[in-house]
Amino acid sequence: MTATAAPVPFGPPPALAAQAITAAHPGAPGCARPTTVLADRPDATVVRHCGTVAKAHAPGTDPAALAHRLALAARLPDILLPPLDPAPVASDDRLVTFWPHGTPVDPEVPEAAPWEATAALLARLHRTPVPPGLPPMRGPEKTARAVARLRAAAPGHPATDPVLRAWAALPAWARAEAPAPGPAAVCHGDLHLGQLVRHPVPGGPWLLIDVDDLGTGAPAWDLARPAAWFACGLLPPDDWTRFLTAYRAAGGPAVPPDGDPWAALDTAARALTVQSAARAVAKAAAAGRALDEVERAVVDACGRMAPPPGELTGGAHQ
Repeated sequence: MTATAAPVPFGPPPALAAQAITAAHPGAPGCARPTTVLADRPDATVVRHCGTVAKAHAPGTDPAALAHRLALAARLPDILLPPLDPAPVASDDRLVTFWPHGTPVDPEVPEAAPWEATAALLARLHRTPVPPGLPPMRGPEKTARAVARLRAAAPGHPATDPVLRAWAALPAWARAEAPAPGPAAVCHGDLHLGQLVRHPVPGGPWLLIDVDDLGTGAPAWDLARPAAWFACGLLPPDDWTRFLTAYRAAGGPAVPPDGDPWAALDTAARALTVQSAARAVAKAAAAGRALDEVERAVVDACGRMAPPPGELTGGAHQ
């Protein structure tokens, strides 16, 4: 498992580093090789020692929900990178999990992005029978949190209004206020190319990583980010076609097997556009900088999605 293409330039938390070393060398004395930080965010701290990755999950993570997600990853080693231990370890106020280190997608070589492999993995995940006890997929919940952060961080920013109007126009399920319509499937919940690694065995396959948002929900959510990028002009049409064609060829249930996919994808793609825009505006406001070209593209897309002021539906949030 990995979280970023390059280590974060500061030292790892000592306790987490010690846990990573112990997991990498069980029963052996301490190792002098370095432990590096791969990610340090409010929702996770991830460190690597040799071929082992230790992830400290967000404070307040539900241990039962995480255990269900880890158990599913362990049962689907040809789809999800399996944990080294299917039981999380408690450490202070965090739950820690351990994973083999895989090779991530290289963001500097976009033409080599594994769109077909990603689509095939998703289709197989979506066709997996839903196991008892698996919690809901957290994608809509993360979008709601991104909007809440935007409201708090940038209430007066000129880009905030179109994002909030696009958010208010979404149906209740896409705002995490109601169950998703239709049959529930096993979903990844936060699909993007940073959620794939090559298994560390020689010639290993691509696998999905990061089980924090894994759960039951609308499979269209997992196609929504590339769909939104394509609709915003951020993903080349050929890459979108590769992805969609491979998903259909693998029997993915989120879209019809042929014809126009947008009736199935439109709501989730709009929700992911709102999420991307809300995060972008909040980050730009916190840094005191202007939106960059990509950030402006998703905000502009929200402006096209949103009804004019005063024309929001009665169930929307003002």
